[in-house]
Amino acid sequence: MDVRDAGCLASILAAILIAFLPPAVAQAGGAASEDPNSQQVNSVLTVPLKDYSISGLVTHSPQAKNFKYGIALFPGYPSIMKLREEAGQPRFDLGGNFLIRSRRHWLDEETLVISIDAPSDQWASFSQQFRQDPRYGADVAALLADAGRRYSVTDWTLVGTSEGTVSAFHVARMNPGLAQRLILTASLFISGHNGPGLSGVGWDGLAPRLLWVHHESDPCAFTPYRSARQFAETSRSPLLTVRGGGPSSGAPCEARTAHGFAGIERETVLAMRSWVKTGVTPADVAKE
Repeated sequence: MDVRDAGCLASILAAILIAFLPPAVAQAGGAASEDPNSQQVNSVLTVPLKDYSISGLVTHSPQAKNFKYGIALFPGYPSIMKLREEAGQPRFDLGGNFLIRSRRHWLDEETLVISIDAPSDQWASFSQQFRQDPRYGADVAALLADAGRRYSVTDWTLVGTSEGTVSAFHVARMNPGLAQRLILTASLFISGHNGPGLSGVGWDGLAPRLLWVHHESDPCAFTPYRSARQFAETSRSPLLTVRGGGPSSGAPCEARTAHGFAGIERETVLAMRSWVKTGVTPADVAKE
């Protein structure tokens, strides 16, 4: 084999290796600097619990000092961020999820965000059944209690998207005094191989005020807009409808489509933040 053949073979082998790397590894180079959320203050908060822990990614603006509102975000499938610190910087998966990539839009001088990871002993398989267990409710409550003490936050809103709505709903159900509000976006209405979603849950007795947020053109088979209208009526809670945005890319249930409010993230988050602060349901969100 001459030098040219060896070089060609090396190039082919390198391409094959990159193709089979996990996405978080293949895209690691420069990712943090390209993320507009990195211009905010981001830190990892971890609470040890017996032989495992639960962590959250705390994000706030550099100018913010005195916080009033805390927004707890529960990302979609698989809802496992694998949050950790490397070289003093937060590292995590699911950076493209709607709630994670748009978290900066919640921020002002009195609001911080904490993106909730799965408990560390659930990183292999964070089932919907586990999210219904009282232990999970206690885990999240412990994390938010610690965040509340550190940042003087007493007013919490839980926000879930897609399969993260299962997490947010059950945390609210199991902790009636934890949060004042619950926002469910692109909600998982229909059961699938991962679990029942929100099908069959009861809304009577849910303590926080509830807001549904859904894109009218959500293409995911498990999160149809018609179900958002039905669930809003059943739960006697308002529905904020989102229209437009784009362009879309990826499969129907992925985060860069209308399912993940692609191209209309900022407008959607600002409408939700308005509801948190005023209690008034905003007008539907639309963008050409």
